[in-house]
Amino acid sequence: MNASVEQSLYILRETKALYKKPAILWSGGKDSTAILALCREAFFGTVPFPAIHIDNGIDFPETYRLRDQLRQEWGVDMKVAHSIIADDPISGISCCGQNKTDAIRKVLKEEGYDALIVGIRRDEHGVRAKERVFSPRDDKWQWNWKEQPVEAWGYAPKEEADHYRVHPILDWTEKDVWEYTDERAIPVNPLYFSSNGQRFRSLGCTRCTISVPSQATTIKEILTELSTSQTEERTGRAQDKETEAVMERLRILGYM
Repeated sequence: MNASVEQSLYILRETKALYKKPAILWSGGKDSTAILALCREAFFGTVPFPAIHIDNGIDFPETYRLRDQLRQEWGVDMKVAHSIIADDPISGISCCGQNKTDAIRKVLKEEGYDALIVGIRRDEHGVRAKERVFSPRDDKWQWNWKEQPVEAWGYAPKEEADHYRVHPILDWTEKDVWEYTDERAIPVNPLYFSSNGQRFRSLGCTRCTISVPSQATTIKEILTELSTSQTEERTGRAQDKETEAVMERLRILGYM
């Protein structure tokens, strides 16, 4: 775990050195909150990048409370970019999918961010497994996963791009994130813990996320549960129930 943390800290420091105006995409979940904690570890207790919450107005109340807590306790510059709820012909999910992608496009254009730090992991989904740590997006936001730069440490991405996606925990697992969260006493969205025999393993908004059966009420109990669980982490996420081709189309267009 220590080696994974050191690599993530290196990636974040490289991001600060390479790009003029990076930002962090924050969803209210454990992964993007771990990114904020890693920033604090890398930069002497501060988060030097603004965090962007793409908010469609129907996130869980617990997510909004965590957002306020991180602003107050960690001093995170938490910006809110609003997305609409409308028919999405690609995913068929009106609350997220392409609508949230459009909101990301808008905020990037308005603020001029040249790098987005995102808390995705390869073990979450087959399409995310194709990503690189430093992933260029062109002026049409296209992601050419078939011809990506070779991943080699010491390599500094220099090709022309509209912006880069940076993935500091790409090689982590769900277990790694929980262990890091536990060791560093990172604030946790309480929806991850069991209530009446149900909890959330992955968090989106109230419309496209459902809970799964669980009795885990602490992080240690979650880790024990993961050691025997056969359920996929993103089982409760509606967009992941679509075909991998749909998810790939969304990723190419800029979806998280």
